[in-house]
Amino acid sequence: MRPGHSPPGACEVLGCTVTTSETKEAWNAFFADLVARGLGGVKLVTCDAHAGLVQAIAANLPGATWQRCRTHYAANLMSVTPKSSWPAVKAMLHSVYDQPDVTSAQTQFDKLLDHVAGPLPAVAEHLDAARADLLAFTTFPKEIWRQIWSNNPNERLNKEIRRRTDVVGIFPDRDSVKRLVGAVLAEQHDEWAEGRRYLALDVLHRARLDLITTPTLKRPTSPSPSPPEQNLITPKRYTTSRDLTDRPLVRVVSRPPPLRVVGVTRSLRDGGPKPLACEVDLRLTSG
Repeated sequence: MRPGHSPPGACEVLGCTVTTSETKEAWNAFFADLVARGLGGVKLVTCDAHAGLVQAIAANLPGATWQRCRTHYAANLMSVTPKSSWPAVKAMLHSVYDQPDVTSAQTQFDKLLDHVAGPLPAVAEHLDAARADLLAFTTFPKEIWRQIWSNNPNERLNKEIRRRTDVVGIFPDRDSVKRLVGAVLAEQHDEWAEGRRYLALDVLHRARLDLITTPTLKRPTSPSPSPPEQNLITPKRYTTSRDLTDRPLVRVVSRPPPLRVVGVTRSLRDGGPKPLACEVDLRLTSG
């Protein structure tokens, strides 16, 4: 199960499936089902660094940025950090998230690497390898950093599911698991729908706005000259004994300039897993 965010800014449950283990094949099937049902325009996925999950995201959600959950990463980093050094490393890592802008966050991360490079080379290598994925949230508006840099809401929901399933213990079949877990998810989905928005509408719009920058074509001040003669295919003369007087004469002229997409404006979904509608601005360009 993975919750998502509807365009109005509220959380929602996108899907649920039962598998024996978290394999790449299982995650591929899960995301492929979501895409087949109309999921599109995904900008960011926040999760842990499970190899199969990350690969399935890249395969099924092209263009989506992966944010490595800061809570899961802290546990991974603690496993390679000496126990006596962990409080200092943890404090400096948290200071990266407390920065007011992207530049400050990158600068503070550099200070963290310099601090651990000498005494803790393994920690420095671990941090450097995870840097891009750990700071992916900084490419989005500052107002939603706290909501997207971890998947803690999802973990709280998983905890509630485990609490309910532990009461049963052993399920007779997969359908019984789906009935119980589905009831928990439906209840949580309704609470999210009736609660306050998780993301503000204006910030959500800025986060999802996809701009394509292209050079602006200057309007000519004088009438454009006629196309050069070299663009025309000059007719050639041939000698033949066949009678061609009744055949039409065909002259091939230069092809028109191609159409190029110079701007795409995405219209947000109105709720539910429906395909995104796109308005495409087409202009004639030379070349």
